[in-house]
Amino acid sequence: MIFPELERITIEPLVMGGKPCIRGMRVTVGTITGLVAAGADSEEILALYPYLEEADVRAALAYATWRSEEYDMPLTHA
Repeated sequence: MIFPELERITIEPLVMGGKPCIRGMRVTVGTITGLVAAGADSEEILALYPYLEEADVRAALAYATWRSEEYDMPLTHA
């Protein structure tokens, strides 16, 4: 696996509406990436969410990177 950290990302329909979360907790990848975009560093994020680990922050960033590289291919009817 290119990003072994991705194993920390879970998607469960009954947790946060199926959004990608950190280890099944109610902290979404979007929450973490939003904090990073706003200028927060890992130490600040871990202070806000003390039950997270440094690897969780890296996993959120890795997941967002992976997803941003995907693209949809339209299916055409033959």
